[in-house]
Amino acid sequence: MKILIIGSGGRESAFAYTLSKSPRLDQLFIAPGNAGTGAYGENVNIKVTDFEAIASFVLEKDITMVVVGPEEPLVKGIHDYFLNRDDIKHIPVIGPQQEGAQLEGSKDFSKQFMDRHGIPTAASRSFDAASLDEGLLYLEGQKLPIVLKADGLAAGKGVLICETLEDAKAELKAMIAEAKFGDASRVVVVEEFLKGIELSVFVLTDGNSYKVLPSAKDYKRIGEGDTGLNTGGMGSISPVPFADDIFLNKVEERIIKPTVEGLKKDGIPYKGFIFIGLMNVGGDPYVIEYNVRMGDPETESVLPRIESDLLDLLEGVAQGNLEQRSFTVSPKTAVTVMLVAGGYPGAYESSKEITNIENVKESLVFHAGTKEQDGKVVTAGGRVIAVTTLQNTLFEALQQATADAGRIYFEGKYFRRDIGFDLI
Repeated sequence: MKILIIGSGGRESAFAYTLSKSPRLDQLFIAPGNAGTGAYGENVNIKVTDFEAIASFVLEKDITMVVVGPEEPLVKGIHDYFLNRDDIKHIPVIGPQQEGAQLEGSKDFSKQFMDRHGIPTAASRSFDAASLDEGLLYLEGQKLPIVLKADGLAAGKGVLICETLEDAKAELKAMIAEAKFGDASRVVVVEEFLKGIELSVFVLTDGNSYKVLPSAKDYKRIGEGDTGLNTGGMGSISPVPFADDIFLNKVEERIIKPTVEGLKKDGIPYKGFIFIGLMNVGGDPYVIEYNVRMGDPETESVLPRIESDLLDLLEGVAQGNLEQRSFTVSPKTAVTVMLVAGGYPGAYESSKEITNIENVKESLVFHAGTKEQDGKVVTAGGRVIAVTTLQNTLFEALQQATADAGRIYFEGKYFRRDIGFDLI
């Protein structure tokens, strides 16, 4: 099989590494990829939203399957683009069509979907420019803190937790009237604050049946002890110790099954991943948000634990016979530590040379924001490298991943040394 992965981050590096091990793989391409993905396949300099260039490449190379990593091309309709062209509609795309991608592309859409299908989530209401005054009045009757979410994609920055009524009113005005997050906050979801522990559950579905992949927990804050600004993710662990069989059974019965059935009832075709961001509130799961792709950095912890051929599962999605496929998961614990550029998540410098990667022997190194420049590997993003290790216990994995993160060097490098320590 000839596979094209769309994307350039740590998630796509983990996909490339995992798929490269498949005995059924003939050729692997990554568009655009990064300085690390070239070890598993061939990088192709095409933007993730340049559908025409992707289609031309797919035809030129006789690609068998397209695996979409990030959300943007899915929300913009890459799957629909393929289905609408007679010359490429036979090539399966792993990732939902545009309507299904609205589960992530529109918070308001996903809230209405959950309400319609009885899926447990925080109470909420949505407001826009025409109902801004009504929204300000609504805030006065809500408990604090309160959560404000930009309806559209805002590069992970569109969620605010407001501790005071004054802050909440000011931010609602800024989001809607002053376009704080651009078009993404033309509609704002005002949501009840849920207190609990977050985790992520990943589902792969062909639209009828599904497989539940390993759970994971990521760490969003820049500072140790979960302090400071939110980031795209500073690390992750899998499995999640508190997500036992009893809890995960609740997730499957109350959330996963109604989600897959709800999509069918609504006539929304869906072939791909559903990443369900959950809050464990006193032993009961509530959906914080849906994402229509795998998470990052959770993918770097989840995929290394899948021992069987991932390509077999993806083929099951493409052919609509996923229920006939099986897979095995390692009992080991995976810990991922993210190395980030100095200054991140604020302004950060790029083009810093990265050295000593070759001296990491006990962990997997997944490039995220890297590129090749003048024969050297240099930084090219805020989140630069993910270091993942698998060990028998969480403590051993934490020790190894942290030690190996320390072995890699670039100017301004920073990483958290406490990923997972809250769970020991």
